[in-house]
Parts: sequence; structure tokens; C-alpha cells
Amino acid sequence: MSLLIKGGTIVTHEESYQADLLCDGNLIVEIGENLTPPEEAEVLDATGKLIMPGGIDPHTHMQLPFMGTVAKDDFASGTVAALAGGTTSIIDFVIPSPQQSLLEAYHQWRDWAKKSHSNYSFHVAITWWDDSVGEEMETLVKEHGVNSFKHFMAYKNAIMATDDILVSSFTKCLELGAIPTVHAENGELVYHLQNKMVAQGITGPEGHPLSRPSSVEGEAANRAISIANTLGAPIYLVHVSTEEAVDAIRYAKDHGHTVFGEVLAGHLTVDDSVYQNTDWETAAAHVMSPPFRPKHHQDALWKGVQAGTLQTTATDHCAFCIEQKSMGKDDFSKIPNGTAGVEERMMVMWEKGVNSGKITPNEFVALTSTNSAKIFNLYPSKGAIRVGADADLVIWNPNASKTLSAKTHQSNIEHSIFEGMTINGLPETTICNGKLAWHEGKLHSKSGEGQYIDRPAYAPFYEALTKRQELNQPKVVER
Repeated sequence: MSLLIKGGTIVTHEESYQADLLCDGNLIVEIGENLTPPEEAEVLDATGKLIMPGGIDPHTHMQLPFMGTVAKDDFASGTVAALAGGTTSIIDFVIPSPQQSLLEAYHQWRDWAKKSHSNYSFHVAITWWDDSVGEEMETLVKEHGVNSFKHFMAYKNAIMATDDILVSSFTKCLELGAIPTVHAENGELVYHLQNKMVAQGITGPEGHPLSRPSSVEGEAANRAISIANTLGAPIYLVHVSTEEAVDAIRYAKDHGHTVFGEVLAGHLTVDDSVYQNTDWETAAAHVMSPPFRPKHHQDALWKGVQAGTLQTTATDHCAFCIEQKSMGKDDFSKIPNGTAGVEERMMVMWEKGVNSGKITPNEFVALTSTNSAKIFNLYPSKGAIRVGADADLVIWNPNASKTLSAKTHQSNIEHSIFEGMTINGLPETTICNGKLAWHEGKLHSKSGEGQYIDRPAYAPFYEALTKRQELNQPKVVER
């Protein structure tokens, strides 16, 4: 069935113009003025509204088994929330347990994700190492469309990747044309400081940011970037939350290294005062890692966004309810880490970015969709509005407004870190794979209609990396 969107303004990462847009099947097939709808086509009037590429959230954790429990939003409820917020694709994380086969974990996550309403893909975490891990990375890249591998530098005694694992995995990523990503926090220091806080009697949520100061992120960011640079590998830093990490990325980019940075909508707008709330449940609801930071870090993050040091926005959506958070009632280090946000990300970026004059609507598209598509090699099928691109779109009403609240969000948890924030400019219609998925506050997509996205290796930035490798091959000195 065809879908014609008439009278709107198309906004991409590089231009804005008025045109009609025709979708057929799951593709955009025609863009132009005064298009005539095919017989039996569905017609949407987008007069006064913006038509943008559907959002891509490159960092979510649906149904994640973590810290002795499982995240409340599964791939059904989590992707409904995504569609309600204008996001048509998520890149979630397969996280094998130490010693577990990567392929076994990958197939487990693929099975869980069959109920998705939106499109989805997977990064795969490297939590241990031997030769079999490298062999399975190769299988994932060549046979299953995985082109990115995650490394947690925190969570000692659980899933932390030590430096020797980083070196082995980054080297394999480079060999395969994949990109390593890192959660940059010094796990040894975090573990030490957690024990120190508890020994001092600080057991409430206020101990969480005290055990994860900005310096532990700055140190890990610099170390991960240095390891990647030494090997000649690209690197992507997830949820950058500190001025130190922004500085590390900027310095590396200034010196010609291939480094990408991601920032969360939450870190751009919520500060660490939430951990001082005298209501334990409210303070605990904000426990995530890295934690929310003092306000001067937010200023540094926004400057990083504006300067292009940080290229993508995400959410780290990992929803735990109050009952689950209460597992750490007597010890903050046992509070399951995670908050929701996949529904609110684009609205928050519009309100705090576009409406505050920090970014343009075109930069909004780049930050919420196109840049992720380019880095993870989905562009121009995703993240673009052009003939032949996938018909994943959001129709944005810049004149609509609402106040964000857990009482009205789609997530299965009782708290929202954006509670009470008024948004001016809303996603009104979300189109996924050429079909209405969310329209005027109602869900239209069905569970299982989301499609798995293959992401081929060797994203375009590899062209320069490969050339540099060829030119800088070590040579034997003939004597």
C-alpha cells in the first residue's frame, strides 16, 4: 500500500524544503511538488509540519539481565516507547556472560527481539577473551550483520574488559572492518571508591556519584582512545558525560584520529542534585552509570555537541522499577543501574537544543538520526530522506506541546528523569517501514513488525583508515 505525505517541509541533516513525499512498500519512491496520489494510496496532510528521518537511538538495553534482575521494558514495550517518540530504529546490546559464547548470546537476543514494533540491530559486548571470541566476532560480522563491539571498562568482577581484552578486541575489530565502542569508566577506581563510601557509612544513592567522579571517566576515555590510536583502530565512546572525556575526544580529533562521541539526552539536561533528594525512591530512580553530573559538565557537553566533538545522541534506555531499585536499599552499589528515555530523547533534544537556539533543525536531524546511520553504516538507507531510502520517517508538529510525565509515558516504570519538562514541538506521526506506526497518540504497529537491520562492515571512515595503514606499514631496515 502507498502512503503520500502532502504539504510538509522536509528537513534533512543538510537542507530544508517543501515537497510531497510518496512511500511504496518500505521505500521512499518519489519526492516532488504536488504529487498525485496513486489509487488507494493513504494520504496524510502535513501542512505546517516537518518531515524528518525517523530517529535512531544507538544505545538501548531492552530486556537486559543485569545486577540480579531484568530490565522492565522488553523489546515490545521498549520499541512502542521508541515509536511514540519518533524513533524508528534502535541499536541494542547483546551482552554475553563471561565465558559464554558470543553466538549463543546473539541468538538469545535475536529471539527476544522478535516482538519488536520498531526496527532494531545489535552491538555485541566483549566481556572475556580467548581465540574463540575472535573467531565468533568474525562470524558475527560476516554472517549476521554486526559491525560494532562494546567494551565495558567498568563493572569489575562482572563484565569489565581489562586492557589486554581491549587490545585483543580492538585489533580484531580493525581486522574485520568493525568499530569498537567503550563505556569509559575506570572500573578499578569505581570498585575502590564504592567500598570506601560504604565503609564511611554512605550507603544511599548519594554514594553513587561519589564513587564515580568525573576523573574516572576522563582517565578511561583517554586510555581507550590511546589504545585505539596506537593500534590504528577507530573508536566510539558511548554516553560521554564529562568535560574531561569531551576534551579527550576533541584532542584526539584535533590530531587526526578517528574518534566518535555519543551523549545522552539525560546527561545534557539532568544534573547531580537529583541524588540529594531526601526521598530515597526518587534519588534511586536516577541511578545510572555514568551518573548525572554537576551543571558545568552539561555546558561542556552542549559545547561538544555544537562543535561536532559529540556526533550522536542516545538514551542508554534500561528501565528498572522501584521494586527493582530497592535491591540496593542498604547499599547504593547494588541499585540496578539504568533509567528510561527512548521515548523522550528527540523531544528533549528539540526543546533544549532547537528551541533554545543551541542547534538548528538540520543539526537536530544529524544528531538524532543521520550521524548514527553514517557511523554504524546504515546511511543512506536510514537517516536520510531521498528516493530509494527506507520509509522510516517522523512527522513533527512544531506548534504542539505537552508536559513529560511517567503517568503518560509508554515505559513500564513509575519514574521519568524528565518529569515535568514542558516540550514545545512534538512527534505527531511515526512511519516505520512505510507504514503508520504511531499516529496522534495511538499505536498502529503490531508486535513483530520491527525488522532486524544488517549493518555491513567497513563504514566509509574505514577508507581513510585503510589508506593510512597502507602508507604507514612498518618496514625492515636493510643493512
